Amino acid sequence: QKFLCSNCNNILKKALQTLCGHRYCSACLTWIVRNNKNPICQKCKEEDPNTLGEESLLAEERAFGDAAINKEISELRVHCVTLGCSWSGIMKDFEEHQSLCEYALIPCHTGCGHVVMRRKLADHLENGCVNNVTVCQQCQCSLPSSEYQSHSPSSASKDGCCFSEVGCAFRGSKEKIKEHEKSSVGAHMLLLLQHMRQLQGTLCSAARAAQGLTPQPQLNLRSAGKSISELQLENKLHVFENIVAVLNKEVESSNLEILAFRRQSELDQNIIRGLELKIAELHRCLTQKDAGLSSLHKSLLFSEQASYDGIFLWKITDVGRKLQDSVTGRTVSLYSPAFYTAKYGYKVCLRVYLNGDGTGKGTHLSLFFVVMKGDYDALLPWPFRHKVTFMLLDQNNREHVIDAFRPDLTSASFQRPVNDMNVASGCPMFLPLAKLQSPKHAYVKEDTLFLKCIIETN
Repeated sequence: QKFLCSNCNNILKKALQTLCGHRYCSACLTWIVRNNKNPICQKCKEEDPNTLGEESLLAEERAFGDAAINKEISELRVHCVTLGCSWSGIMKDFEEHQSLCEYALIPCHTGCGHVVMRRKLADHLENGCVNNVTVCQQCQCSLPSSEYQSHSPSSASKDGCCFSEVGCAFRGSKEKIKEHEKSSVGAHMLLLLQHMRQLQGTLCSAARAAQGLTPQPQLNLRSAGKSISELQLENKLHVFENIVAVLNKEVESSNLEILAFRRQSELDQNIIRGLELKIAELHRCLTQKDAGLSSLHKSLLFSEQASYDGIFLWKITDVGRKLQDSVTGRTVSLYSPAFYTAKYGYKVCLRVYLNGDGTGKGTHLSLFFVVMKGDYDALLPWPFRHKVTFMLLDQNNREHVIDAFRPDLTSASFQRPVNDMNVASGCPMFLPLAKLQSPKHAYVKEDTLFLKCIIETN
């Protein structure tokens, strides 16, 4: 399954891995990004639609080449599924085989509309292709290539074959005559044999007329025929040897070109792998820097909001939406930024349940105090014993809501923290929800409320 593209579900080609960890063909990812305004990883949708995040958004610049999986795929054992073909090998050699497979069906390149096996293309072109024709340069007629060699155009301006004296009727340009003489050796030898027989008959008749005798033939026709046949064969062999020599040179040249292309391809692949590794390394560096910047940003915000005198004012905006989130259970509670009782004092924060918690759930706003693990806990006295006062400010400065408590020294909430935070402790029934929204008071104004915490440090 890991070798399959998340889009086309076929074997990966130039595999790219996205930030969400899924793999796509390079061409598939390009197509998805170009044809979708907000391309989301299909695999992420299928696995868990509720957890879709930023990393599920697809972009070419957010994906990197997966060299490891590409190497595994290139070494997979595969075989050709074309009917009749018995080739097998490894994946990286398969594309080359596809371009050479003799059993593969390919369209005729002349555009005749036929689809034939690669091994039968030559026979189709010679005997069956309606578009494979040659135009005679002398008489301008179109002929199938198989008939073109025997074609004799009629034209008064053509030169005659040098075997015309023994009966060859071919006429044409000098170039066509040269081609004709090369391809018609056998026919010319037969014409010579017939001519020699005629000469023999003439000579015999002349001898009988001169001597009144019937002499034995002076020419051995069988020997002459045999010599002519041998001459034909030698000429054909000579022509074939020349053709084979030319083909061998072409094959050798092609092999050298193929080797050069392969070497160049290997060099290019090595360069690409190197670039992919560099890109992956740069991506990792960018991710680390992004994380560092995010941490610095959080630290900066914290330092801007932090208080070191035990007095903290918490501004909460979008109260209506956050209250609704609390009712529906989407975000039940909110934590304030951390603050301190002194520069090197206790680290604490507030936790509010806008729709209540415990005995106040659904009826009251609940407000709690949380002791957090700090950097200087080892130097501080435990348990935490300072009085804590909560205030919900009336923004018309008429009637603030105030509640206070002293820590229960036996409670785990006020012991030295073992985890990041202790269990929250405070006022589950701090303020009735009906009073929170009452028009008589301005506890919520412009969808904002202010909570204040005062810790007695004396």
